[in-house]
Amino acid sequence: MSFTSTQSEPPVVISETRTQLLLRTQRATPRFLQGVYPFAGRGVFDLGPLNEALSYTVPKGKIAQLHYFRAGNLSDDILYLAISVNGTPVRYFPVGPKSDNHVPLAIVEDHPAGALIEVRLAAPRGLTGTVVLDVGLIEIDAEEQS
Repeated sequence: MSFTSTQSEPPVVISETRTQLLLRTQRATPRFLQGVYPFAGRGVFDLGPLNEALSYTVPKGKIAQLHYFRAGNLSDDILYLAISVNGTPVRYFPVGPKSDNHVPLAIVEDHPAGALIEVRLAAPRGLTGTVVLDVGLIEIDAEEQS
């Protein structure tokens, strides 16, 4: 199809979020805590680290934001996972038996340089199984948050 000089297409408006802009311009970097991990439940009130590979320390000059959480539970009972920051749980994610959970977070908080972010698990005593995880973080240059 050809256009004459009097015809034109409407202008295209491209919209992106601030996070998309920071990622596109390489002022932010995606980071992931992910994998498949076996577990043994110690009790529903005994929240502990699932695996040392599921920890992330925010580097100097950066801030980190948790953007989504995905988990699958291959066991026969409910369990819950929590994101902790410096040892304090800040988000809880229950996952039913032989089920999965995907949570895109609507409230995103800044975690400063030096913060230790970990995935922890609690499950009924004696329950064993496997958890599949994919946790998405964004690491942003600290000066971008000013």
